[in-house]
Amino acid sequence: MKTSSHQSQLYKQIYDLVRQIPPGKVATYGQIAELIGRPRHARQIGYALYRVAPDSDIPWQRVVNAQGMISHSPQRQGSDDLQRILLEQEGIAFNHRDKLDLRRYRWQPDLLE
Repeated sequence: MKTSSHQSQLYKQIYDLVRQIPPGKVATYGQIAELIGRPRHARQIGYALYRVAPDSDIPWQRVVNAQGMISHSPQRQGSDDLQRILLEQEGIAFNHRDKLDLRRYRWQPDLLE
């Protein structure tokens, strides 16, 4: 799939930021959008991360929805289950409603770096 230069630059910005999320922490799609200066563009973050191969060096699994849940999609062809497995391997626990505690696991980047 062909992407524009602007879109490629945007995706690079998203991927560079997501690479900063440490193991055992998560960010939300909206949080990533705000941090790159594109508030209310959470869906675009989702599209960018959908394009990432499951075995990429981009820790795509560390981005969840605003409810602290994995956003399920039939197009992801099973990577929803993989996302949960990877997060659990990092020590992130889900409750009986398949939610993780964002107060506990949300990444708070040091914006002064």
